[in-house]
Formats: sequence, C-alpha cells, structure tokens
Amino acid sequence: MKPLGPIPPGYGAIDGELEIGGKHATHWVEQAGRTPLFVYSRDLIERRLAALRAAMPERIKINYAIKANSFAPLLEHISKFCDGLDIASGGELEIVRATGFDLNRVSFAGPGKRDVELRQAIADGVTLNLESENEARRALAIADDMGVVPRLAVRVNPDFALKGSGMKMGGGAKPFGVDAERVPDLVREIVGAGCDWRGLHVFTGSQALSAEAIIAMQAQVLDLAHRIMSEVGTALPKLNMGGGFGIPYFAGDEPLDIEAVGDALRRRLGELPDALTDTELYIELGRYLVGEAGVYLTRIIDRKESYGETYLVTDGGLHHQLAASGNFGTVVRRNYPLAIASRFGSEPEEIANVVGCLCTPLDRLADKAHLPRAEVGDLVAVFCAGAYGASASPSAFLGQGPAAEMLV
Repeated sequence: MKPLGPIPPGYGAIDGELEIGGKHATHWVEQAGRTPLFVYSRDLIERRLAALRAAMPERIKINYAIKANSFAPLLEHISKFCDGLDIASGGELEIVRATGFDLNRVSFAGPGKRDVELRQAIADGVTLNLESENEARRALAIADDMGVVPRLAVRVNPDFALKGSGMKMGGGAKPFGVDAERVPDLVREIVGAGCDWRGLHVFTGSQALSAEAIIAMQAQVLDLAHRIMSEVGTALPKLNMGGGFGIPYFAGDEPLDIEAVGDALRRRLGELPDALTDTELYIELGRYLVGEAGVYLTRIIDRKESYGETYLVTDGGLHHQLAASGNFGTVVRRNYPLAIASRFGSEPEEIANVVGCLCTPLDRLADKAHLPRAEVGDLVAVFCAGAYGASASPSAFLGQGPAAEMLV
C-alpha cells in the first residue's frame, strides 16, 4: 500500500459524496455535461488570499503568476484581489488583456522572449523583467524604433537558492536572469538609455514548505537588492521578491507556516536600510493561491483485475494531470491526494491502482491506494488540481483533448 497525500481543508461531504462549493460533485459534472472536469472554488481562493493578507505585513503587495492557472473566469476573479499579474509569454499577455486588467500592473518574465512579444509588451506598458544583457538591448532598440519609453526591470540570478524548493530558479548557472555581479552594470546601462526603470525581480525557487527556508531566502533577497542598488547609486522603485510558497501534495507534507513567514518578514522590514524605505515590495505566488482550490473529477469506465491487482480505469489521466501522474519533475512517484468522490468519507476496503485512459504505463493517478470499493460510473477526485493541471499538461496527447473547466 502507498499512502495518499493529504486532502486540503475546505472539502466535506453531502449525502456521502464530495462537496465542492456547496454542491456535490455529481451536480457540477451534470452542469458541465461531461468528465473529465476541473472544478475551482471561488470561496477557497478568496479564503486563501484573505489569510495571506492577514499574515503578511501591510506593505507587502501580492502578484498572481498566471502560469499556475490561466482559466479565464478564474483569472478574472483572482485579479480583483491581487496587486499585479505576472506573465511568461505573449500568449499569456493576450489572456490577461482579454480580462480588461490594467496592463501597467503586469510584469513579463521568462527567457527567450521573441521580438514580437517584446514589441507588444512595450506597446501595452507591461514591465519587462529582463533576463539578459542581449534581451535588454533588443528591448531598448525596439522601444527606440517605436518611439516609446519602455518599462524595464532586471531579473537577478542570485548566488543563492531557496533551500528545500521543488524547483530551483536561481543560484549557480541558470537560463533565468542576469548573474548578480553583472546586474549593476546592466542597470546603469538601461537607466542611462532613458527607460522607465521599474526595479529588480528575484525568483529563487518554488514549492517550499519550510518557513525557515523562505524566511532565510527573503532576508537574502532584501540584502542582495540593497547591495546591488548601493553599487548602482540609483533608487529602487520596486522589488519582486519571488515566492516559493508550497502546498502539501504528499503523505507527510505539512502546510507552510505562513504566520511565521509573515512575522519574520515584518521584523525584517522594520530594519530595512534607508535605500529601500520607499521601495514597493511584492511577492509572486501561483500555486499557493489556487492549487488547493481545484479538484479534477474523472469517471471510472472500467474495473479490472490483473495478476491479483485491481485497476480502476478512468476517462482522465496524465493528459490533464501530468503532475499527479508523477511526470512533471518528480524523481520518485508518490500519490497525490485522491478520493472516490461518489463515496467520499466511506471507509477504505481495498487496495487499488487508479489509472487513466491513455495507452502508456506512465498514465497513473494513484498506485496501490487504500480506497473504498469503487465501481464503473463512480467519480474519482484528484485534489490540489487548481495549479499546473490544465495549464501544464499535454491535453492534445493521443487526441484526447482538454478537460472541461468551471469556476464555482
């Protein structure tokens, strides 16, 4: 038997069935008209944001990284509660534009920005987080050709990483950002070229559950920003401190102590040097804001036995839930939080493997899980599906197509 990850708080049962947004799971499937289906809860998103605001110092502003989940109704809803949005492609810029969000509050990071993307972002007043000296010079040349003053920031590749992070985005050789020791010269160059100087972006890693690691990282980011700007001799209008806040996916994971992070940051802000007194401070979060607010519902279409093991075959799979299948950066596959939605709260009776409908052995949603007995027609719920599910999975694989999505 392999343990399942912890089901996030906020989910209950109605008449023995999983409840989402005050209705049982079957209700939402009937509304959608099909499975597989992603269901995202407005209430859980709002609760997470309210708790985060309460824990963080008032000075800290919150950006939503839309790569976590760019479903239009969800994005339009969450943007009402955030101070800014972070994008990573021209396609995401188009998605944000369609919501009517103020593009002056959007920042654009990511290596390999095409000239057409730079041109559109500059025209829209988006802040470009520059990833290299070459990208900076291309942006300046494009802006000069357009006769526009570009809004430019520099993404810094620091000489440290977020300890315990699931994916390291800084520290050592990386395709992301400009190595810290080269940043002062680049800042002088772009400021001297007459840009609208917007500050620094430092993103060191993701999916950390250790408050101590995040506290240490935030202190290092503030020290690094002060060191860089002291060398440049220019004011720092904005500092995006990155994020890295994780959520529990696997057995044994404990929730991030967000109050401890906020308390430490509050103390640290009380000791800031004068050079950072007027700097706007941001944290950039994606999965932490929406991950636990989403559930992936898929229906069992076959129940079979093979050499003594039970397989529950669903109409979903890795083409919608690549991360839950263990194929999105996981070294050792572990089970996500999963339940039989139509028998939610029932006592486990059997050990079963939950698999998808694709003809590949990689298509697994749960291995040797202790579950209530499930039959053909029952619904399976995969939790923590609000981030990097639909937005990070190969929905076109084998011609399966995307899942339905709804915000409830």
